[in-house]
Amino acid sequence: MGRSRRFIPSTSLLSAFEAVLRTGTTAAAARELDLTQGAVSRLIQNLEAQLGQRLFERHRRRLIPTQAARAYGRDISRALDLIQRASMELSANPGGGVLSLAILPAFGTRWLAPRLGSFLALHPGVTINLATRLKRFNFEAEGFDAAIHFGTDDWRDAGHMKLFEERLTACAAPSLLERSPVDTVEDMHSLPLLQLETRPTAWAAWFRAHGAEPVPVRGMLFDQFATMTQAAIAGLGVALLPEYLAAPEIRERRLVPLFQRATKGVGAYWLVWPQARANYPPLASFREWLAAETASLHLENRDAAHEDAAVPL
Repeated sequence: MGRSRRFIPSTSLLSAFEAVLRTGTTAAAARELDLTQGAVSRLIQNLEAQLGQRLFERHRRRLIPTQAARAYGRDISRALDLIQRASMELSANPGGGVLSLAILPAFGTRWLAPRLGSFLALHPGVTINLATRLKRFNFEAEGFDAAIHFGTDDWRDAGHMKLFEERLTACAAPSLLERSPVDTVEDMHSLPLLQLETRPTAWAAWFRAHGAEPVPVRGMLFDQFATMTQAAIAGLGVALLPEYLAAPEIRERRLVPLFQRATKGVGAYWLVWPQARANYPPLASFREWLAAETASLHLENRDAAHEDAAVPL
């Protein structure tokens, strides 16, 4: 479908509008854009004429944005950001492609980042830009090509590829266990159980997997694994950590695994992408590489599931 030129104002008009809206005056916008104040005023008038809408009320030589202009400005600001980012990416990597990926902080730091070197060695023309996001977002508004998502394959209007299921290990600091030894699952009832906002049912699932009834969780609440891990190391409670996060801390003896078993968590990690970007070459290459990287984890999870079913607790 063709685009109406009336509704695609030039970037000079939009930049002037956005600058006035953001700075509050034509004088400040003129300084930022290296234009005269009169030139900025004319650009605003031309934009209003093109759209057929008044964007500012004139009051004693001041421009006061209308409510419609404020809403329009939010969209225009995002659009200009996307144009700037695309231009910067093209300038930085004219011969390859750029993959903008939203990641979960702990997953990105502990699992993905150490492995990215192998992808970049296979695809030297691709540049990967990473940004953290804790919650779902609108792909169109944010401009990402893909995201790492935890949960189920329920991201609306997106393609999904399962990476691996989360398996959780209960861990505590040696100092905490010296004060409060844990020999049975029931001994856990008196300890602070650290919680993650995005895993509200994780402890209930853990207790059931160990043949015990869930108990009310008493402990600090965190929004990220990194801070919860540090709290556990400090002896503030028991943490349920994914295997890839727990392993280094256990290896360095900063945390001790309880009952030596990881249990199935309450979700899985997924690569998700907007349908319109499904065939974008850098994304297709990244998706193929991730499938190979996680193939062995699917087998490990399958074997662990068989063990869970076969071994009495």
